[in-house]
Amino acid sequence: MTKRQLGRSEISIAPLALGGNVFGWTLDEKGSFLILDSFIEAGYNLVDTADVYSVWAPGNHGGESETIIGKWLKKNPAIREKVVIATKLGKPMGPDKKGLSKAYIKKAVHDSLNRLQTEYIDLYQSHEDDPLTPFEESFEGFAELIKEGKVRAIGASNISSKRFLEAIEISKQNGLPRYESLQPLYNLYDRSSFETEMQPLCIENRIGVISYYSLASGFLTGKYRSLTDLSKSTRGKGNAKYLNPRGIAILHALDEIAAQYHCSNATIALSWLIQRPGVTAPIASATSREQLKELIEAGALNLNSEAIHLLDRASAGG
Repeated sequence: MTKRQLGRSEISIAPLALGGNVFGWTLDEKGSFLILDSFIEAGYNLVDTADVYSVWAPGNHGGESETIIGKWLKKNPAIREKVVIATKLGKPMGPDKKGLSKAYIKKAVHDSLNRLQTEYIDLYQSHEDDPLTPFEESFEGFAELIKEGKVRAIGASNISSKRFLEAIEISKQNGLPRYESLQPLYNLYDRSSFETEMQPLCIENRIGVISYYSLASGFLTGKYRSLTDLSKSTRGKGNAKYLNPRGIAILHALDEIAAQYHCSNATIALSWLIQRPGVTAPIASATSREQLKELIEAGALNLNSEAIHLLDRASAGG
């Protein structure tokens, strides 16, 4: 499996990232350990999480995912050098616990390191833009973390192309660390928001791209094909927006290609993403070995030009 460089950093990652949002939410600690072990054993190495995962779940307060990953790392100390841990900060964790001020960055990284039970974070990402804090202040805070060895590289998510380009320029002008990665919404259905402006920007500036919602909240797996199907899971209702002629056309294209390659729709959808220009590694989560197998297969699958053309045509206009 050929690994890819994350931006201009020294971090090499396999072409698929494991989403940790389900740890401590729809997957308990034992199940999370099983998925993590299997993912690493398959040759992959990037695990993506965030301090806020999963504050939305009843009884949770945030930090549950990082805590589980931390226990897993403590249980397997020899594996730390093999795994790339990516986490995020900035979204509300409580009163006065949000944003990208220098002071909050210092506090947030301390809390994440404690939960993760590690001395450093490989990729530390701003979970959302903070227009109230000057980029100079945020990057000075990140620079201190890198100098102290607590963070290896930084990235961003949920930021406009205008603001992202501004951030890159400010880093360059002030000799400060820059964002080496972008975590955008990008999948076969949701294309235009990334492809129109962000994709060329990332390619030109050698920014790593780690897409989220890579399977469109499960829609691209093919399990949601009618309004009745939406009640099958806790995430089902959010897929109603995909049940339109274009969404169904994408599913039909995935069905056809999956039959040709004797694999699942999820594997095809992820393989398409992996082969997109500029994409470093799409993020996908799994709550079972069966689901994980589908993700793992995507990294080894090379779709031919005819398959890619069919998917491109079915998903055009998104």
